[in-house]
Amino acid sequence: MRHRVAGFKLKRPVDARDALLRNLATSVIEQERIVTTVPKAKAVRPLVEKMITLAKQDTLHSRRQAAAVLRTPGSVKKLFDTLGTRFGQRNGGYTRITRLGPRKGDGAEQAMIELVGSELVKRAADRAKRREERLKAQREGREGEEETKE
Repeated sequence: MRHRVAGFKLKRPVDARDALLRNLATSVIEQERIVTTVPKAKAVRPLVEKMITLAKQDTLHSRRQAAAVLRTPGSVKKLFDTLGTRFGQRNGGYTRITRLGPRKGDGAEQAMIELVGSELVKRAADRAKRREERLKAQREGREGEEETKE
């Protein structure tokens, strides 16, 4: 019987499992999207959700709690500066797991875990980058025309 048994073992000893989950959580927060196996994605989801819930409070105590789990200071800064404000009005459900199919080498089922809304942020960044490139090309074209007129 599985009464009151929570969490995933992932075929690892406790210290290796904790290190794996901390590294995965740090990667999800820094990159907003990672590809891993389905059990690992399901195991890291509660940890990422707890970190974002901590970021919504934005107190010194919550920053220290997040820093105890996350590996890099940059991930803690991003968590509290951008993600905490982005998910401020949302009550849970900050992550999405999408199955991608089997991995070529060993056939393990792959999944992508991403933060909800990260596709909108990436799309907006891509749009801004394309716009800057277009404006730069227009400026260079105008300068070339002026040189030929002189």
